[in-house]
Amino acid sequence: MKPITQLSLAVQLPDDETFSSYVSDKNQHVIEQLKQAINSDNNATGVYLFGQQGVGKSHLLHSCCTYASSLAKSSVCLSFSELQHLSVELLEGLEQIDVVCLDDIELICGNALWQQAVFDLFNRMTEQSRFLIITGSESVQQLDLSLPDLKSRLSWGIVEQIKPLCDEDKRKAFQFRAKQRGLLLQDETVKFLFNRLSRDMGHLLSCLDQLDKASIREQRKITIPFIKDVLALN
Repeated sequence: MKPITQLSLAVQLPDDETFSSYVSDKNQHVIEQLKQAINSDNNATGVYLFGQQGVGKSHLLHSCCTYASSLAKSSVCLSFSELQHLSVELLEGLEQIDVVCLDDIELICGNALWQQAVFDLFNRMTEQSRFLIITGSESVQQLDLSLPDLKSRLSWGIVEQIKPLCDEDKRKAFQFRAKQRGLLLQDETVKFLFNRLSRDMGHLLSCLDQLDKASIREQRKITIPFIKDVLALN
């Protein structure tokens, strides 16, 4: 068995992606299910979360790991965007970890070797009563997985669709994340950004990060003129 200490991927979690910073009334029941499952010491089944890009699937996985850590449980969050290019041996020994999160399973739909490796990990995690959470872009039925047994395993436990955030939720989430950084944005400033930027949360938060760094570097408040200069907006 490969010791888990040999896992050599970048697994640093964003310190601002927690359950408390995930603002979405429509998905609160999912958070409660995840917390309850992580709290349990007998996780015989896993969780499959699916939804379109930008709904916060990765955020929820990072939150699960942070929450597990608060309960003195071990955790790891890995993405198939990295894993698919590496050896399947990286999954060996992960059943020793309390909470394992695997992001973007749709990326291995064309890779039979990786599908088998995930299926085997699923079985080992179940035997050890560990908690496995997997995310994907489609429902289990719509995933183009070639291994029927893996599709079956994904359907065993909790299966939840992550609902898209409405514009009001996105504004609340954006302002919450800004406040976490010590930034107090006026409502008109946020309105200006939302009227000119893509509503994709990943893009919005990337712009927030850019504005934060520029504000610190230039020692200026984030105002509409400042935003125009930094983001080259009209």
